[in-house]
Amino acid sequence: MPVTGTLSHIDLSVCDPDRSIPFYDVFFRALGYRRWIHDGDAWQGDRPRRASWFLRCGDGSIFGVEARPARGENRERRYDRYAPGPHHLAFNADSPATVDRVHAALQAAGATVLDAPADYGGRKGYAPGYYAAFFADPDGVKLEVAHIPSTNP
Repeated sequence: MPVTGTLSHIDLSVCDPDRSIPFYDVFFRALGYRRWIHDGDAWQGDRPRRASWFLRCGDGSIFGVEARPARGENRERRYDRYAPGPHHLAFNADSPATVDRVHAALQAAGATVLDAPADYGGRKGYAPGYYAAFFADPDGVKLEVAHIPSTNP
C-alpha cells in the first residue's frame, strides 16, 4: 500500500491539558494506540506540556496524534465544528465490538457520548453495515469511531 497521500499525524490544540490528556489517553488506548511522549509539567524548549499517541499501520508506517495546549486568547475558546475547519474526526474500528469497547471505556471515564453505538447502514449517506459511536472531547471536538465493512473488511 502506498504511503504517499496518507496522513502522518494530527496535532490538536486543547484548552486544558489536564482535562484533555486523560480523555485522549482512554480514547486512543482503547483503539490500540500507544502513548509516545508525555512531558508532564516540564517544557521542552518552546514546547509546553503535551502528550502523543501513535499507531503502527499495516504497511509499517506510523500515524500519530498529539495534544498540546492552545495559546493566547484561544485557550478559553470552545471548538465549533460548524466554523471553517474540520467538522469531526472519524477513526476506523476493525469490528463493531471495537466500537462497543471504545464506547464502554469512554463512558466509564465520564466522557460525553453524543450517540451510542448504532448500525447506521441503510440510512442516507451511510454505507451498508456502517456501525459507529460519536463522542465529544472536553473542548467539544466531535469524534467518531466507525466500523465500515466496505472499506475495512
